[in-house]
Amino acid sequence: MRVPEAQVDRVRRAAAAGNVDALFTLATWMLAGDPVPRDLAAARVLLGRARAIGHVDAALMEIALVANGSGGPADWPRATALLARAAVADPVAAAQQALLQAMALGPDGAPERVPVAETLVAAPLVRRVPALLSPAECAHLARTGAPFLAPALVADPQTGRNRPDPVRRCSTAVIGPAREDLVVRAILLRIAAVTGTVAAAGEPLTVLRYGPGEQFRPHLDTLPGAAAANQRRWTVLVYLNQGYAGGETRFDALDLTVAGRAGDALIFANTDATGTPDPRTRHAGLPIGTGTKWLATRWIRSNEFSVWD
Repeated sequence: MRVPEAQVDRVRRAAAAGNVDALFTLATWMLAGDPVPRDLAAARVLLGRARAIGHVDAALMEIALVANGSGGPADWPRATALLARAAVADPVAAAQQALLQAMALGPDGAPERVPVAETLVAAPLVRRVPALLSPAECAHLARTGAPFLAPALVADPQTGRNRPDPVRRCSTAVIGPAREDLVVRAILLRIAAVTGTVAAAGEPLTVLRYGPGEQFRPHLDTLPGAAAANQRRWTVLVYLNQGYAGGETRFDALDLTVAGRAGDALIFANTDATGTPDPRTRHAGLPIGTGTKWLATRWIRSNEFSVWD
């Protein structure tokens, strides 16, 4: 539903007068680009003003943008300082700070040590990283995505637009840059390190939930119509839980079936060296028998691209 222009004007005036809720509302509109033009830098300023007045959600959103460089330079030390300040009064921020303190991170949030991957298939390259995430980190990703879960969509090969399709039966939630708390950001930097890529080449992390009977039939992760120069080069699957039956990741052409344990990551190339989709990486998420499977997916492009665009 379109927001009336009169309401937009009221929110702008209230924000200019220092109303904290108006500041936060206008900032979220600027991030979304609706009903006002997208302006990441201005949104970040408004969130900072709202945070200074005491708006907790604005503080957490500002921290995310400062860490990932949306609307201004990426500044991990400043983001962690803002989180420490928020953690004094906000239990959500305090829980995030506790998780960060359990990680071995460098001054930019990247891991001090790169996890070791084991090769399952050499060509196309398929690797597994045991225990890439801790149980607490897995639970955090599931909790972060849970409120935003919705029926999964697939990219239409004719139009490139997302639509429902029986090929994919599950629920998904995209953790966009405004929801990338510092725990999520540190995990994305860890994924970049273990894949030898840069975080800016990754699409937003997607959390998936599969219930009994749900599955993802055989498919390629490459995008229809995407240029080879910036196709989805890598897929990273992180298994967030265990205790369910079924749900293995199956590559028919490679005669490979992977049943991940909680925290394990599966990394595989989707394209050849030229960026052309490799049909051998066609894979499926097999049906769930009993229980619920939680998964996180990070698709990584060949080069950097703007998540906001």
